Amino acid sequence: MPQGNSRHSTQQEIVIIGAGVVGLGIAWRLAQRGASVTLFDKNQAGTGASRAAAGMLAACAEAEPGEEELVELGRRSQALWPDFAAELEEISGEAIDLRTEGTLVVALTADDQARLAHHLAFQRTLGLPIEWLSAAQTRQREPHLAAGMAGAVFSPTDHQVDNRQLVAALLAAATQAGARLRQHEAVSDILVEGERAVGIRLEDGSSVHADQVVLAAGAWSRDIEGVARAERPPVRPIKGQVIMLRMDPAAPILNHVLWAPGVYLVPRRDGRMLVGATVEEKGFDTTLTAGGVLSLLEAAWRVLPAIEELAIEETAIGFRPGSRDDAPILGPGPLAGLVYATGHHRNGILLAPITADSIAQLVLDGTIDPSIAAFGMGRFMPPVAA
Repeated sequence: MPQGNSRHSTQQEIVIIGAGVVGLGIAWRLAQRGASVTLFDKNQAGTGASRAAAGMLAACAEAEPGEEELVELGRRSQALWPDFAAELEEISGEAIDLRTEGTLVVALTADDQARLAHHLAFQRTLGLPIEWLSAAQTRQREPHLAAGMAGAVFSPTDHQVDNRQLVAALLAAATQAGARLRQHEAVSDILVEGERAVGIRLEDGSSVHADQVVLAAGAWSRDIEGVARAERPPVRPIKGQVIMLRMDPAAPILNHVLWAPGVYLVPRRDGRMLVGATVEEKGFDTTLTAGGVLSLLEAAWRVLPAIEELAIEETAIGFRPGSRDDAPILGPGPLAGLVYATGHHRNGILLAPITADSIAQLVLDGTIDPSIAAFGMGRFMPPVAA
């Protein structure tokens, strides 16, 4: 996979639609290899799903039946994260706060424990490094957890990064490598000549030509016109309401990423604690609702009662880019010159390293990394008539 010391390619003009974590990561890797890269975003860079994300690198704890290939992709990207983070911090000068305490999935009741035991049995068939902790062992790790809890699954390799610091670091690294960022410039169409994408048209009517176009617009990816409807990625917005609480950073009440029924809690070193997130099929609805806030706070309070003393510092709405099968869409499509990097759903931060490396490899070398082969746009395309 392409790294910072890779050989330089002949310069190509690459346009990336979307400047979230995915688009910025791809731009960084492309620019490192000598490509001429311009990113376009309808808003400020990193203010979509990347800003509301929790930053969890949860390849193991979230593993579900039927997602074996996605789990494998997540594990591969998870393995890239330590070197990716170190390189990014060194180049950008920005800390991204990769924390390695791991993740606890808490069972509050006997019924929760039974469900987790069933899930744990499946996860072990995949060889995932996870273990069951008793209530006493769990409370040794997190003494502020609710009394009477049943125990927890511990996933020692599921870490976290600060998503907002990650955006700042990727932006600095990409621009230092030579990528250009055009914010508040919305793309309306992909320009097509013959059977090839040749650039983009902006909403102001101006055009930008390119050798290749990378579609990394997250939940907005399907709204970009200019290509046949069947060639637009089937990505929809999945609304998530998020609350940010404030702990004393010198005496935090939580150190691990914590999952509990109906909620997850993610502590930051500076004292912030993210509480998230609702899962709502409501399009691009930006309404913060009493019901959403209530459900999150109640679920968080049940597992960590001490949150009732914490200040609410911020609330946010994010739109996860969910595909039809909730797996990412990575790689080429039927239209030459157009590459997809979207549909990451809840895994955009986790999959940032492998997405950046594999898409840069595809764009510059024309080869598809076997890791992403199962996640192409072709799985959604109508069958070709015989």
